Amino acid sequence: MLSLSGQRQLQYDRQVATWLLLCAAVIFGMIVLGGVTRLTGSGLSMVEWKPLMGVIPPLSEEAWLATFEKYRQYPEYQQVNRGMSLDGFKSIFMYEYLHRVLGRVIGLLYFLPMVYFAMRGRVRAGMMPKLWILFLMGGLQGLLGWYMVKSGLVDNPRVSQYRLTAHLGLAFAIYAYMLWLAFELLFTRARVSPVGPGRSLWLVGLVYLMILSGGLVAGTRAGFAYSTWPLMGTTFIPPGLYSLSPAWLSAFEDITTIQFNHRIFAYLLFAIMHVYALLVWRAGLSVRGKVATLLMLAALWMQAVLGISTLLLHVPVWLAASHQGGAVVLLSASLYFAHVLRRQGG
Repeated sequence: MLSLSGQRQLQYDRQVATWLLLCAAVIFGMIVLGGVTRLTGSGLSMVEWKPLMGVIPPLSEEAWLATFEKYRQYPEYQQVNRGMSLDGFKSIFMYEYLHRVLGRVIGLLYFLPMVYFAMRGRVRAGMMPKLWILFLMGGLQGLLGWYMVKSGLVDNPRVSQYRLTAHLGLAFAIYAYMLWLAFELLFTRARVSPVGPGRSLWLVGLVYLMILSGGLVAGTRAGFAYSTWPLMGTTFIPPGLYSLSPAWLSAFEDITTIQFNHRIFAYLLFAIMHVYALLVWRAGLSVRGKVATLLMLAALWMQAVLGISTLLLHVPVWLAASHQGGAVVLLSASLYFAHVLRRQGG
């Protein structure tokens, strides 16, 4: 039987968890919007980084013309979008503008309630340092986003696939850590599972590595290289794999190798997750554990279908963005699966 103070702390835990879940949901939208920004070629339309003043868009025709003139000085306009009209520029500018503004909104949505909960003594003991780590990760994400954009404001008007993958990876890491802390607060009373939480967390790690692999595909536009499945062109193993020197560099810079690796990783992950799900199911699961297992497998199948469809339809924006969103869903489901195995509540 919980004491009155214990019951009050559980109520506070639910409040903090609800806030974290709300922030995670907005980050979900941010990740999808970031994908749309990249897919529409909008990411290099804002050539300046103004953390404070950047929240105000051009409000007059004169301001728009001045902003457009700055863009015209950079390689993307000169090499890719030469002759673009002001209306065309406004279209791509707004995607990047909304992406940056949403990042600032997330910062406020996170920081202000964190301070409120801390000042009111509602944060469980030991949780505050973790919340500060999340805040610092968010600040680093903003800096990394600009570092990524800068790589495309030089001679080659494309951002570095390394910086893009790092930016994407940190976004998913923030989301995953936030979701895990929310689970910890919501399911504090559940018992520890005998199934083996360490192995299930390795599964989450594999999903995360798969997401990083997808970042390399996005950064090099390798998804456009082969629009066939299950073959790549006319063969399962395409010619020219690991053709760069040194060979390992192909895994990061050769589009054929990058797409091939992403496919093979997907096949392996698909098989591993099914085998592991079967093993833990046979080992004995609570009702919540069975639900978590089925949710994870459903997310896995959905993501596989989205990935194949994106390839076959030659990477349409809406479908590719859905595939990126599907990665968030799969990571969420695998995190929930891992947490339930760690603390089965029956």
